[in-house]
Amino acid sequence: MPAPAPTRERLVTEAMRLFSAKGYEATSVSQIEAAAGLAAGSGALYHHFKSKEALLDAGIDRQLDRRRAMRDIRALFAGLGDLRAELTILGRYLLNVVDEERQLLQIAARTEAGRSARLHAACAALIDGLNAELADWIGAWAPAMAPSQRAALAAVGVNGLTGTRFTATLLHQAEPAIADDRYLAEWTALLAARIEQHGGS
Repeated sequence: MPAPAPTRERLVTEAMRLFSAKGYEATSVSQIEAAAGLAAGSGALYHHFKSKEALLDAGIDRQLDRRRAMRDIRALFAGLGDLRAELTILGRYLLNVVDEERQLLQIAARTEAGRSARLHAACAALIDGLNAELADWIGAWAPAMAPSQRAALAAVGVNGLTGTRFTATLLHQAEPAIADDRYLAEWTALLAARIEQHGGS
């Protein structure tokens, strides 16, 4: 039987889960303590974090650490030399990033604008980063495509992947309505066709 996670880590995990499900403002310190296996209302959270906002910041830091680790994975499939194979793998990579970051995005969606500038900046940086990664990859395959076209096509691609996950969340579906393999096959075919029109092959 694995050892229980340290208290600080449990607090971050449960806080991010509750913030995602209920919203930052609607989640109380007592609820976080109870979810982490501490006495609700005991103030035990403050032995590890000075405030609920500091706890949110720790959750953001953890997500950013995961994001940096995933960025290194992309180098493993670069240069396969097959447009559709690379695009399919890149799509899986981006979808995995969205899955890893979905909790953070849900928290941002449920948090009042201006409540946490760092939270919204982290989410904006995530989406901007995904768009930039896909646009750069498109540019390598279709250098004749104008930068504005690459940016637009990348945005369509990223929005297509985030959209399938957010739709499932909005409709409270345990799984997306379309299986990932089928969805990614269509996603790849659509983007590849546009890239091939501009010289990619």
